Parts: sequence; structure tokens; C-alpha cells
Amino acid sequence: MSATAVGEVEWAACECCGLREECTPAYIAGVRDRHGGRWVCGLCSEAVEDEIRRSGRRISPEEALTRHASFREAFRLAAPPLDPAAHLIAAVRQLVRRGLESPRATRSNPNSPRRRPAGSGTTVLAPSRSCFSTLAR
Repeated sequence: MSATAVGEVEWAACECCGLREECTPAYIAGVRDRHGGRWVCGLCSEAVEDEIRRSGRRISPEEALTRHASFREAFRLAAPPLDPAAHLIAAVRQLVRRGLESPRATRSNPNSPRRRPAGSGTTVLAPSRSCFSTLAR
């Protein structure tokens, strides 16, 4: 194989988001084989794999790619929030709620948050030591 063939690259555009990447022809062919003839960037490829995992039933990579493309298009067309600060606060609130509702592993740190017995419905935070008293010394 010659040196020019090894260094040969082409520009490929993601068929979901439009991102352009410089890739070798062999890499482009491999991605197209995995995605039904479409070239998708690494981020969209990960999103498609996540869509397959999250689906309640077995879906094809083509269907997952279609779902991701429609989600991305809906997100792109959505209007920006009227109050970005309120939107950020709502997003953080949702993340915290998801975290509190998810099953937890055994606490490795005695000062980490702990839960009350099942059924109580409330979360109690354990007291923690401040690092400022140590820094002031």
C-alpha cells in the first residue's frame, strides 16, 4: 500500500445533524455498513445505540436512527425558553428527582446522604463536616 493511499481522507457529513468530519474511506464504509448506508457521526451513533437500549422492545438500528433524527429535528425546531434561568432550574429539579427516585448503592461514606426506611417517602441528608475549618488552619 502506498503512502498516499494510507493518508487518503474524505469529508463525510452526518445525515442526522450535519456535522462534517474528515475520515478515511474505510472508516466511512464501516459506519455506513452499521447504519444502513447512512453515514452518522460518533455522537449520533451513540444516541442511536442508546435509543436501541432504552426501547421497551427490540427495534432495528434503522428505526432507532429514524427516532433519533425525528427527536433531533423536534429539538432543533423548538423555541428557546422564555426564561432561561427558570428553564435551567426546572431541568436541575428534574435531575435531582430522578436521582432520589433511582435505587441507591450502599453508602461508602458515613457522611453521604442516606434514605429513611422504605415507605417513609422522605430523604434525610446526613450532616457533613465543612472543609473551610480545615483550610483556615
